[in-house]
Amino acid sequence: MTALRVDIRVPVGRPIPELVGFIRRVEAAGLNGVGIHDHHHSGRDAYIVLALAAAQTRRLSPYPATSNPLTRHPLVLAALANSLAELAPGRAMLTLGPGFLSVEAAGLRRARREALRTAISRIKALLGGEAVAFNGTPTRLRYPAGVRVPVLLLASGPKLIELAGEVADGVMMLVGLNPASVAAARAHLAAGARRAGRDPAELLEILIVPIGLGGREEVRRWPRGWFRPGQPWLAYPSRSNLHWLRLAGIDLPDDFEPERLSDAEADRICEALGLFGPPEYCAERLIWARAELGVRRVFLFPAHGAADAYDLPEAEVAAFEGVIGPRLGL
Repeated sequence: MTALRVDIRVPVGRPIPELVGFIRRVEAAGLNGVGIHDHHHSGRDAYIVLALAAAQTRRLSPYPATSNPLTRHPLVLAALANSLAELAPGRAMLTLGPGFLSVEAAGLRRARREALRTAISRIKALLGGEAVAFNGTPTRLRYPAGVRVPVLLLASGPKLIELAGEVADGVMMLVGLNPASVAAARAHLAAGARRAGRDPAELLEILIVPIGLGGREEVRRWPRGWFRPGQPWLAYPSRSNLHWLRLAGIDLPDDFEPERLSDAEADRICEALGLFGPPEYCAERLIWARAELGVRRVFLFPAHGAADAYDLPEAEVAAFEGVIGPRLGL
């Protein structure tokens, strides 16, 4: 059976030297990749962290999770991805999304689909050595790294997943771990790929998997909680979560009240969304996902709210090193 690759989200919540030291611990714990917050308002630049991490690790895949084409111009993103590829050839990749907190902090609205389509196409062309015109000015990267850098689209809704199939090298998708939801998401990815005359099998698929460690009563607080005032945790980062839950047979109204979810409803939501429970249970869920859903790569997304969004995933990395990784054979 093909080994499962496991990456994890690491926010820029500590001084950069500490972050790089933590990322080295992530590699030592057996994880395969790290996705770093590209949040400019943190005061720390994700690509400086990624560059230092790339230089101080040997096998870890470093990438932004995620960048957007509004606060970073596509030419700048291409140069950054190219630079990472020089530092970590064969390990680096670029992930792009509409933006959430980063664009909000800049007083902007999320990037529209056509802006993402254009940005991805231009970045891929630049990384491939082609010339791209910006406002009528043809531009190419003078010193291309000479290695392939996959460009992935982060997607939480069906339309963005189809766009990933059309123009990106793959997708990071937040759709849960329910068989019906995953099958539907893959159908959207394949539809987009075929519309563009592409083979869906050639696309890289990474499932974003929320993880919350703890006993049953402790993890129920996540579906019952709020990311921040006015935004239920279940609607973070997108209300598309409710679409995938409905496909899993959990039909919550748009105006649902998180605090009113019953124990049974909270348990079903946790099961449909990802990994919620003790480390041993999380490991068994990943083993099941690999065997039954054909999952090959996951991005662990530690459950959090706005108040603790920048805490390092110390407990998750320890759980992976001590329990989850060994049970996966990693």
